[in-house]
Amino acid sequence: MVDTTFDIIVIGAGIAGASVAAELAGAQKVLLLEREAQPGYHTTGRSAALYTVAYGPPVIRALTRASGAYFTAPPGGEPSFLSPRGVVFVARQDQVQALEDQRADLGDAVTPLTAAEVAEAVPLLRAGYAVAGLYDAGASDIDVGRLHQHYLTRLRSAGGELQCKAEVTALTHEGEWQVDTSQGRFSAPLIVNAAGAWADRIATLADVPPAGLVPKRRTALIVAPPEGSDIGALPLVVDAQEDFYLKPEAGQLLISPADATPSAPCDAQPEEMDIALCVDRIETAFDIQIRRIGHKWAGLRSFMPDGDPVAGFDPRAEGFFWLAGQGGYGIQTAPALARAAAALVQGKALPADIAAEGVSAAALARTRPGLP
Repeated sequence: MVDTTFDIIVIGAGIAGASVAAELAGAQKVLLLEREAQPGYHTTGRSAALYTVAYGPPVIRALTRASGAYFTAPPGGEPSFLSPRGVVFVARQDQVQALEDQRADLGDAVTPLTAAEVAEAVPLLRAGYAVAGLYDAGASDIDVGRLHQHYLTRLRSAGGELQCKAEVTALTHEGEWQVDTSQGRFSAPLIVNAAGAWADRIATLADVPPAGLVPKRRTALIVAPPEGSDIGALPLVVDAQEDFYLKPEAGQLLISPADATPSAPCDAQPEEMDIALCVDRIETAFDIQIRRIGHKWAGLRSFMPDGDPVAGFDPRAEGFFWLAGQGGYGIQTAPALARAAAALVQGKALPADIAAEGVSAAALARTRPGLP
């Protein structure tokens, strides 16, 4: 007989839901629900994530720092999820002030570069394009697929369950939560809303006021590097005003116009205008002629109105916990945010190492100022 009653039901099996479900399983009976046929189909499965403490607002950077130990020394003796990459922020003459503002904000996380040093670090740049730069030496690629599977494996090993093809169709509270899905009804006293771009829709189904979540589309393309070029040691290259980025990816180049177009929750697809904009920006900055696009995709990065993630109970609905609004930082913050959320779900204080980085329950709360 299939179990239908649980202690906690987590909705959404992307990196946020998978990681918090893994952290909660064992001590509680946990069910992880996923609307698609496979976990991570949407944003998680389309991420080329980087671990860098020089990316995002202060709360994000604090969660990223607190995630570092987990990435480099995962439990169970697994190898590190990180591989060195480095990031170079590049600025044209008209972007020097933007770069200086960024340097002031990031402090010791970055090192200033002269035009000559930028040219040496990024030989694909057009001669004379960049007049200055910043270098983040600690940035690393994240093995997103392995990280996601790691959490799903942890969940199952601790006795948790994953149910795919289980789109939530109704949520009612009758002493505990009744969750109607395309795979049947499940119940639990606690719900964790980790539905990514669909988090406000899940709230609405539960008769909980939405949080003002805004999904934003981001486009990425895979193109061939210039013939004969050695891109293996190339860093991620980011425009000073984040108008584009470029990074090596399995012998090819991953490029993006760093678009952030508001979108309804959907199976996001790249639009021709964004593709054309991406090609133009990359060809302007780099000595690259893009003749063919090998692969193209888009994903949704979801933001709360104030730009920070939410991990906290909604005071208007008993047992309804939000874990949403990670923006473009969900992978790099997943270990710490999952541990923080799991502690808060269980009514515990934040783990000491996370609090020591400056993260507080109030900063993550659904009730904080600035949210509807």
